[in-house]
Amino acid sequence: MCGIALVLSGDRLLVVPGGGGASSETRTPGKGTGVSVDELKDVLRRRGPDSLGCERLQLCADGSILGREDCDGCGEDGGRVSDDVAAELIFIGATLHLRGAEPVVQPLVSTSGSVLVYNASSANGLVSDLDMPDYTTSYWEELPCGIYSIHLKDLRKNATNDCIVEVRKHEWNNSSLSELIQWERKQTVPTAENCSVDNGNHRLSQSLMKSRKAEEDTNNRVVKRDLRSDFSSYEANCLTELAHRVLVALRESVMLRTNVNALLQGSLHKHRDEELAPIAVLFSGGLDSMILAALLDQCVDSKWTIDLLNVSFDGQLAPDRISAIAGLRELQRISPIRRWRLVEIDTALTDLKYESEHVMSLIHPSNTYMDLNIGIALWLAAGGDGWVDGSACHLQDSSRYKYRSTSRVLIVGSGADEQCAGYGRHRTKYRLGGWNALDMEMRLDVQRIWKRNMGRDDRCISDHGKEARFPFLDENVIQTLLDIPLWEIAKLDEPVGKGDKKILREVARLLGLEEAALQPKRAIQFGSRIARESNRKNFGSNRAANQASAGSVQIHQHMH
Repeated sequence: MCGIALVLSGDRLLVVPGGGGASSETRTPGKGTGVSVDELKDVLRRRGPDSLGCERLQLCADGSILGREDCDGCGEDGGRVSDDVAAELIFIGATLHLRGAEPVVQPLVSTSGSVLVYNASSANGLVSDLDMPDYTTSYWEELPCGIYSIHLKDLRKNATNDCIVEVRKHEWNNSSLSELIQWERKQTVPTAENCSVDNGNHRLSQSLMKSRKAEEDTNNRVVKRDLRSDFSSYEANCLTELAHRVLVALRESVMLRTNVNALLQGSLHKHRDEELAPIAVLFSGGLDSMILAALLDQCVDSKWTIDLLNVSFDGQLAPDRISAIAGLRELQRISPIRRWRLVEIDTALTDLKYESEHVMSLIHPSNTYMDLNIGIALWLAAGGDGWVDGSACHLQDSSRYKYRSTSRVLIVGSGADEQCAGYGRHRTKYRLGGWNALDMEMRLDVQRIWKRNMGRDDRCISDHGKEARFPFLDENVIQTLLDIPLWEIAKLDEPVGKGDKKILREVARLLGLEEAALQPKRAIQFGSRIARESNRKNFGSNRAANQASAGSVQIHQHMH
């Protein structure tokens, strides 16, 4: 994971979109938001603590480079440039070293003068006004994933004398990826020809009828059999086979995201084995995190401890804490030789004034109370600063002791609910509109997940110098789930905790997680009880918050 940014500066700077940029809106600098370049570098250094570089380019009106220099401390001088300079570009790149023998120092500069900064996640672009004495940013945008280039228009051909910068997005021409993004399922509505009970009803019916006819004795008496139980048995076998496919895809996904680079083994082995936990799980004890924890156990060396990070705003009474403790016991049952370390991260929302303001800066442009609640919970969980009950975790030190997880990789279950109909609104859509309505809602969720969830969550987690990895969003996992008929993914006319995420519940059973397979869905803001505390703090009561639809209320509008 890296932290990258580009700061564009100029007395009369005009940023225009050019084919697929983050915004179709032309922008000009305005009142600054109070973030200097040095402050920005400090923020990015938190995301990439192993190296930080900065490159400053000064450009003439014709687009030629007047000068290029390292910009350490460039935020101190107010960013003043000579009259010959039409614009200034500052590239900043910070790196979290998880791959390779040595950290790669960004930005990368070629002999021709081209500059590259890169990141595995979303990027930030900022525009600054040089006339401002403290050299602060005027606005910033979160860019969708992609490859971007900056083009400076020739000012001599520009009647307005504005410094026009065009931001271009270069599409990734990958046919299989483009097809995957469309998220089209082949089988959505069950029919007599393709329903899951028989995977071809007429064939199974014929087979069962032949079987029954063979059981007739010479007196034409029929041995009593429950034909319905035959169908149920076949349906169960079919579901198990499909769940096994998902299990294989998920295991490969977890393996890919937890395979520790051999070049880093030396640094890992500097720690005592019983202390070493290079990979942690964002852990609620619910279905998704239990599956990921069990798969992680299969994919990493048994000598390593696995940290299970659980956050609560109501101590031992929060639903996620209760299920996490139960989940720990079930993991210990299926894998007794593994050292599982449940890290209990407890806090009160009233004690987090500074932290809340910090998280608000991280989740921007997300700006609702729901975003803030989720962001705070994720930020605290990723920090890994909590307590460990050594006795409950079957550790050598059986006391309850303070502990801070040093895991630099955090496995997160994002994407499971979107792809497997885990949200309450999915059940509502199915009830009102049937299978097609459910499929459309799920497609919408998957296609907007990067904008609604991933940028926000990634920034909150990586602020601690940790990299979030999302096994459920692996391309092969997505395709595997799309190849399965929708009625095998979820059966929403069945009760909560059974029909929702039906396929994943069967995956859990294949892993031996019988209790986890029955866990109902709880979003982190409810399971940790931060939403309850936020409602009381900001709206006076849960009832008032519900009446105001608190989750979707924009923070600043409500405060005003």
